[in-house]
Amino acid sequence: MSSKLKQTQVMIRANLLSLPRRFAIAVSMALSVALVVCVLAGFLSMAAGFEKALKSAGSPSVAVILGGGTNQENGSDVPAGAIRTIEAMRGDIGAVRDTAGNLVSSREIVVAVEVPDDQTGVAKMLALRGMDPTGHYLRDGVTLTAGRFAKPGAREIVVGERIAAEFPALAIGRQVRLGSVNWTVVGYFSSGGSAFESEIWADLDAVRSAFDRLGEVQSVRLRLGGPGAIDKLKTTLGSISATPMVAVTEADLYAAQSSGTANLIRMFGWPVALLMALGATAGALNTMMSSVSDRAVEIATVRALGFSRLSAFIATWAEAVALAAVGVIFGLVVSWFVFNGWQASTIGVNNASISFQLTINEGVLLTAGLLGLSVGIVGGALPAFYATRLPLTAALRARG
Repeated sequence: MSSKLKQTQVMIRANLLSLPRRFAIAVSMALSVALVVCVLAGFLSMAAGFEKALKSAGSPSVAVILGGGTNQENGSDVPAGAIRTIEAMRGDIGAVRDTAGNLVSSREIVVAVEVPDDQTGVAKMLALRGMDPTGHYLRDGVTLTAGRFAKPGAREIVVGERIAAEFPALAIGRQVRLGSVNWTVVGYFSSGGSAFESEIWADLDAVRSAFDRLGEVQSVRLRLGGPGAIDKLKTTLGSISATPMVAVTEADLYAAQSSGTANLIRMFGWPVALLMALGATAGALNTMMSSVSDRAVEIATVRALGFSRLSAFIATWAEAVALAAVGVIFGLVVSWFVFNGWQASTIGVNNASISFQLTINEGVLLTAGLLGLSVGIVGGALPAFYATRLPLTAALRARG
């Protein structure tokens, strides 16, 4: 057993030391693997970044009440009578109350508005969220970074830092036309890069008045009282209104929203990456067959000297995997510097743009790396088997 191991080590070392002789085809194989890794890493980092932006926006300690049987704010309608009933309840419904005994809540509505970019002249749809004055307090991790929050009833807006950096027209003190009226930018807020930063916040009544949606409420946010509070709230909602209403934690709401788009991105990314992987595997097979043919006499000679078929197989296979590993490392390094932190945007569930950063995390690195290695493993198997079938006489005839 030790003899076969030593034979394998000798042949692996000989194969790797002879790579400079076949530099061009070795580099082409490594680069093809690197390209596969970069493409898959790009798509996966996009999906991971989108999921991170939405999931980091949701809090398990905040409940979102939606009406009309939907599980999204877009299309939801919470009846005013149901809101009054909830606010009038004095028992424990699972939500936190202030010192006066009132629920800590925020009625909200989301409107998609077109915001022009002064530099490019291209307009983008953004989410304008009208909320009660308590709305920003109900969002964990949100901090005011400049200016102030909007005053009740005033046509003032507070802008997420991510879109503030993208739109110079949203500078503090400037007026911007949203819908049919002008709004004054009075502040910026940050939420650690979450999806909240892709929104514009304003007073609920000001938004409803400007967009002719008087009395409309799409969602109600409540601070939950603790573990199990969401179940108690769901039970309460089932008994107070004929209109179907659902309560979900903010974390679950954004997780559900993120999964659909993220899965769609992966659905497009995987077929492209797999097709490229097939091409790279064919290239690896061709590269390794050329390598075996180039060293036919050497392989056949060591076989005639007593080296086992297994050592020839493993040595040739190891060469293919080593070249694939070099391509994987190069592809992952390039992907990290090119994609990680790159700013992107897509249309969210409220028909408005959501900005996010592409994220290269451990899962992306592992998945893309394994696909790249599989190119070497699969592409090197047939040439490695061919190397075990080279008799000395056949090799000499081939050279002659």
